[in-house]
Amino acid sequence: METTRPILIVDDEEDLRNLVDVNLKREGFETIQAANGTDALELARSEQPSLIILDLMLPDLSGTEVCRRLRAEAATRSVPIIMLSARGEEIDRVVGFEVGADDYVVKAHLSTRELVLRVRAVLRRQAVASGTLPVSEDNSRRLTFGELVIDQDAHRVWVSGEEVALTATEFRLLTSLAGRTGRVQTRGALLQDVWDMPPDLNTRTVDTHIKRLREKLGPAAPFVETVRGVGYRFNSTPV
Repeated sequence: METTRPILIVDDEEDLRNLVDVNLKREGFETIQAANGTDALELARSEQPSLIILDLMLPDLSGTEVCRRLRAEAATRSVPIIMLSARGEEIDRVVGFEVGADDYVVKAHLSTRELVLRVRAVLRRQAVASGTLPVSEDNSRRLTFGELVIDQDAHRVWVSGEEVALTATEFRLLTSLAGRTGRVQTRGALLQDVWDMPPDLNTRTVDTHIKRLREKLGPAAPFVETVRGVGYRFNSTPV
């Protein structure tokens, strides 16, 4: 099996759920299903899935609201989420990323083969970020800033000796900032570097993820400085 924990498929369209289910099982994944947001939240809490494929349009709660609640709870905040939507407008994709989705797939362009590849890619990033994918110590590149330690190869972060669980996106954001210590990074530059999105988008994606990152870093949060009207800067000492 690909993972010891199941993938949660959330969609009110039974045919689509079953299509995704069959293709994931064919590739060796275990799966569970939910047809609405309420059941999805309950299953996410009880089953601790390795990944969630989440429809944007659900009959009770919107996919964005489900995503927002998952990211707000300690037990589920690091579970990777691939948003699945019938809408392909850029604003919908932006909103998905703002609430914490790791990837976004449009149903009209859905290829089950591509979806499986995206699932594998997200799970691999998460495995590296959580430290469950081994990395040679010989190649380890660590950045140390006081109580904050960032292992770039192992995708692991420690604050005051305690490991911090970051999502793959949060880790990319932190390393993008720390890799340019002392230099201001505009929101547009971070959008382009971390999310591969146009730098001129009017979105709070960066600000939302910076807020989550600071909450997780705790006493190391002051390393990330807000430069008003411009963006953010990582400093070698807290400000």
